[in-house]
Amino acid sequence: MTIHAMSAVDAAWYHMDGPANTAMVTGMLVTRTPLDFAKVREVYRQRLLGFDRFRQRVVERGIAFSTPHWEDQPDFDLDQHLHHIALPAPHDRAALSALIDDIASQPLDHAQPLWQAHVIDGVEGGSAVITRYHHCIGDGTAMMAVMQRLYDTDPDTPPDALAERERPGMRGAASRKLAHGFDAMARAARKAGMPPPASAQPALPQPSTVDKAKLLLAGAGMLVSELLKWPDPKSPLKGDFQPRKRVAWSEPVAIADVKAIGAPTGAKVNDVLVAGMTGALRAYLKRRGVDVNRTTVRAMVPVDLRPPERFGELGNEFGLVILDLAVAKARATDRLAQTKVRMDALKRSPEALAMRVLLDIFGRGPKPLEAFANQIFGSKASVVMTNVAGPREQLYLAGTPIDRMMFWVPHPGRQLGMGISILSYRSQASLAVIADAHLVPDPETITALFNREFSTMLKALSAAAAEAPPDRTAKTGKGKARTGQGRKTATKRQARPPRTPTARGPRVEKGRRRAAT
Repeated sequence: MTIHAMSAVDAAWYHMDGPANTAMVTGMLVTRTPLDFAKVREVYRQRLLGFDRFRQRVVERGIAFSTPHWEDQPDFDLDQHLHHIALPAPHDRAALSALIDDIASQPLDHAQPLWQAHVIDGVEGGSAVITRYHHCIGDGTAMMAVMQRLYDTDPDTPPDALAERERPGMRGAASRKLAHGFDAMARAARKAGMPPPASAQPALPQPSTVDKAKLLLAGAGMLVSELLKWPDPKSPLKGDFQPRKRVAWSEPVAIADVKAIGAPTGAKVNDVLVAGMTGALRAYLKRRGVDVNRTTVRAMVPVDLRPPERFGELGNEFGLVILDLAVAKARATDRLAQTKVRMDALKRSPEALAMRVLLDIFGRGPKPLEAFANQIFGSKASVVMTNVAGPREQLYLAGTPIDRMMFWVPHPGRQLGMGISILSYRSQASLAVIADAHLVPDPETITALFNREFSTMLKALSAAAAEAPPDRTAKTGKGKARTGQGRKTATKRQARPPRTPTARGPRVEKGRRRAAT
């Protein structure tokens, strides 16, 4: 039986479970046509179990104080983790949401490997797969490596194609196509200002020992300044937790729309999505009686720090930064401008590296010390927020096309009442919210407000385009302004309504597309 110590950072995440708030990540994919459970089971058996972590449980061992270790599960049984159920009537979104509420509210059995998946039949004529795993298994970047194993870009890929993918150089045709798809994800993530997924990042030069020391010193100073901040004020997002969870997810927004909104000010995709989420929180808190013009809402945001040599591995390799959300700004354009400034500052900040080192230190100590540190840092924020750039092309599970994908990030501990996550897939982004049901009984209001915020920003973009001065070329009629024909041409061009983005994807001029990227 294999037994080895858990890494310090993974141990820190293992110990972040609160009495009513576990550090579990929940993911969902939806298909329009039914999944074949037998085929899905074979894919999981052939591919997912290739990761040792999904066949290992966590045990505490030690003399002075116990620390978590990975141990092979005796007589591992896949059917204890992969379940096949049917969605209750009326088989709609509300029924699916209620089912996920129940699943997300249940702790996992720590005597078993810390993951489970439910294949759900009868979801509006198709299927869904709900997957849960403990954060100690891996972060969002690591889960992209799991996604790369489980899902295909070709519906005819056999379940045992994993062996072909793992050969040096990924020589198989299907493997090359899948690798190309994840490389595209990395390119899209870099343009959007998001961390690229695992197995897709280029090798980056690593800082020297001296540079690392300087970064750590600078980051330590920033951490001290964060600790000196007053905690986030009491609000509907903070309070005593109960075991019950509520989940919700938005309608998808087109990435092309997001780019169009950000293009005039140079805002990245990530900036626009965070600003949209901030506007939704502002509106929600205002409905709950909060003076949004005189409050602060901070978010704990993960930043990927995985070194190139660990791409494709499980585990946690990220730091955390604290982002002040622009909830006090009344106008959507002002929220976007302030969000961009603050996001740009965080990208240059050494705070994430310092926090990563701090997690490593906490993970080597006893759980009471770690719990005390988590309470201090957790009090400075109200929500956990993450944004992941997912695949841009169509993916398949067991030969069935995946229509939508999303996930719910945990908000562990005793202070952070809600987790907000954004995942893009097939050039559309979805926002998902998971919250303590006692504090936020209606997270679907937040996701609806997120979609409303995007409609507001698109309308503002259209209004700005309509008010913009006409193009000089149009005024002169391509050099014919002094002739009657030229003046007539100019008049016609000025009378045309501006092209505005729509929910199905904007029609923007080529110049604007270039600016957005």
